[in-house]
Amino acid sequence: MGWQHRGVSYWKDDASDDARIFIATHDLLLVALDARTGQQYADFGADGATDLSTSLGRDIDRSRFTHSQPLAIAGDTVIVGSIVQDTSLTRREADPGHVRGFDARTGEMKWIFHTIAQGEEFGADTWHDESWRYSGHSNVWGTMAVDEELGYVYLPTGTPTNDWYGGMRPGDNLFAESIVAVDAETGERVWHFQAVHHGLWDYDFPTAGNLLDITVDGREIKAIAQSSKQAFTYVLDRITGEPVWPIEERPVPQGNVPGEWYSPTQPFPTKPAAFDLQGITIDDLVDFTPELREEAIRIAERAQLGPIFTPPPVRGEGRPIIQSPGPGGGVNWPGTAVDPETGRLFVPSQTRLRAVELVEYPPPATVGYFTDPWAVPVPGPQGLPLVKPPYKRVTAIDLNTGEHVWMAPHGDGPRNHPAIRHLNLPALGGHGGMHGGGPLVTKTLLVVNSGARYVEDQIASASAVTAYHKDNGEYLGSVELPAIPYGNPITYLHEGKQYIVVAVGTGSSESAPPELIALALP
Repeated sequence: MGWQHRGVSYWKDDASDDARIFIATHDLLLVALDARTGQQYADFGADGATDLSTSLGRDIDRSRFTHSQPLAIAGDTVIVGSIVQDTSLTRREADPGHVRGFDARTGEMKWIFHTIAQGEEFGADTWHDESWRYSGHSNVWGTMAVDEELGYVYLPTGTPTNDWYGGMRPGDNLFAESIVAVDAETGERVWHFQAVHHGLWDYDFPTAGNLLDITVDGREIKAIAQSSKQAFTYVLDRITGEPVWPIEERPVPQGNVPGEWYSPTQPFPTKPAAFDLQGITIDDLVDFTPELREEAIRIAERAQLGPIFTPPPVRGEGRPIIQSPGPGGGVNWPGTAVDPETGRLFVPSQTRLRAVELVEYPPPATVGYFTDPWAVPVPGPQGLPLVKPPYKRVTAIDLNTGEHVWMAPHGDGPRNHPAIRHLNLPALGGHGGMHGGGPLVTKTLLVVNSGARYVEDQIASASAVTAYHKDNGEYLGSVELPAIPYGNPITYLHEGKQYIVVAVGTGSSESAPPELIALALP
């Protein structure tokens, strides 16, 4: 499938010297390695591995199912999510993204949590017409957060089949596109919050929530702050699931796709405010010069502008919607960073527009409608973006108040484009990397992948790590790397010297092979 791994997980038995590295492989095996020798444990699972393809309750299509995220470790339980391929779909039946817990010593499955509620379970009635029997996905493909003191693991789940049409799965569809707190020892649901009812926008949660303690109006709260592709941050009490600030159900646009079921409302946090562009209006279009503005308006007239949660139409029955944020974020899998001393959340994000319309898939396909092709990039005037900057940014949010503290453009963006070079514009945000950039916060700095300024091309801007003053967002400088960094930066102290390490390159590029780069601070 071409997927690459995003990390491994470490477990240690406090009562012995047993220390293990866990990985869920692309050939659907859970493997435990001796952390000191790298050898497999012969008594783990069957012949040294646990088969992850046989315990989901259905036969799965191995060509569309895989694992790439680091596993969650909670006590002696290894929690496993999955990736289920969501492009080129033709059937309503799909592999379910149920989450499972395995014994760290034996590899035996301890529990399964049905992210698509089954049978008589709580939430199954939100899958009308017993669509829980065949619907798939609703998987946890990103990282998970664990509160070891409470013994909870927090599951950020994805969109059900399919990303854009849900006529064959009427209802709100619990527990898709939700945060679900489960008991790490038993897999029992403690609480849940659904961020998108009956999703039609590929607004799956791509990353773990941040766990921190905050003080709101004099009240101490153990919180989880879950950022999203739709550019919301949902701040909840991580013990009870109650919102820290009200989250309102507000009416959203309805569509007319044959057979579709539309949720009349969606949840809108009252705090914090959105950290990136949501929805699109004529006022959002680029206006660097009158000529560029006029061209942007002509381009926009070919599509449908509207607020967030505008559903896609059928091709030929209306203009395609411009979805903002598109399916790539907002926030994507690099996630966010939190400063536990100040209660501030740092969010790298991107304004990534996509044009979406649906195509009917006739029999023998049973999927109904799908996107063809899948979520098309939206052009702008003369190759510039269609909307105003910044196109990538970093936002600091005080989670004690719910207010934004600062926002800084991340990278130069198209500042040197021939149509606007003469304007001598400040940093516009944006670079050649797909995602907003992986963040790392320290006692003194905020370090974020990519984002270099004052460079001639966006690839140079992407091939860097960048430092900001974490109190005010001042750009402090960048260090150029031999390739674009994809793994989030980490830092550690060794023999009195501080290091920053980041993974660069991809497995598919001979010019940028995957490797670890270590930077030493003076």
